[in-house]
Amino acid sequence: MIRKLAAAMLFVPMIALPAHAEWPERTVRIIAPFAPASTPDTLARVLSERLSKQLKQTFVVENKAGAGGMIGTDHVAKAAPDGYTLGVSITGPLVNNKVLYKKMPYDPDKDLTPITVAVMQPSVLVARAGLPAKDLAQLIELLKQSPGKFNYASIGNGSLSHLAMELVASRSGTSIVHVPYGGSSQAVTALIAGDVDMACLPAAAVQSFVKAGKLRAIAVTTGKRTRFMPEVPTLAEQGMDGVDTGAWMGIVAPGGMDEGLKARIHAEVVRALRDPEARKAFDAQMMEVVAGTPEEFAAYLKDEAERWFPIIRKNDIRLD
Repeated sequence: MIRKLAAAMLFVPMIALPAHAEWPERTVRIIAPFAPASTPDTLARVLSERLSKQLKQTFVVENKAGAGGMIGTDHVAKAAPDGYTLGVSITGPLVNNKVLYKKMPYDPDKDLTPITVAVMQPSVLVARAGLPAKDLAQLIELLKQSPGKFNYASIGNGSLSHLAMELVASRSGTSIVHVPYGGSSQAVTALIAGDVDMACLPAAAVQSFVKAGKLRAIAVTTGKRTRFMPEVPTLAEQGMDGVDTGAWMGIVAPGGMDEGLKARIHAEVVRALRDPEARKAFDAQMMEVVAGTPEEFAAYLKDEAERWFPIIRKNDIRLD
């Protein structure tokens, strides 16, 4: 699906909408639901800078971190749908938390308006350097020979890195022990030290260690190869279909937004994302610009639910 979105970005029309040509007439807030210097914060700040320049109006970033992104996303959900509050969000607050938590403070399907999938950070299945497996087939054979012997790191219970590895285990018919850590850097440190055997982590977190020979890249876990690590094949190329676990970030607005205003905001956000200076900033973070339509974003959210809900339920993963 990410591949389709990335292809579709080339054909999104840049249209002017006279009925909402006055937007924005005052400061627009972009809510980043994670702490400063996080990847959602980076996206929000690059976007706010470009929008401020192209629209000659002030766009400010407000960090409202907590509850895995739900506090900030809830702030967007409860704002007026007038175009003056936008938000960055990810799969947890928009999709997975519907089954990871017993109750959410907002309904992602009703209280938010999808604008666009903005960027995607490719993820990579990596193994510690000493693990005797150089590709997916060898890794699966190793796992099947010794069920429950090998483990994997994640950046937390219910995180994409957790769910991605459970999806790989499900697709391969294997059992791998989960060891959660507090973040990508801790997981990478544990891999290099040999405390864990493998992990599915953002390319930005592992690329330098793969190049240095301290980690081994088994596969890219997104639908296509990434230009940031073009030598690494996908899972699909190695015979495992149905795994697409890129760490995407999207732009949302409050629910109930007028269609004309939504189209106006979408057009300007896409123009900002495609700006050459913005692309340089995203490249530095290994973020690939997607910039699809609101309809594609809504469809992708449904795809994510179909991909992750069964894995969450099968493994009885709860965050409350």
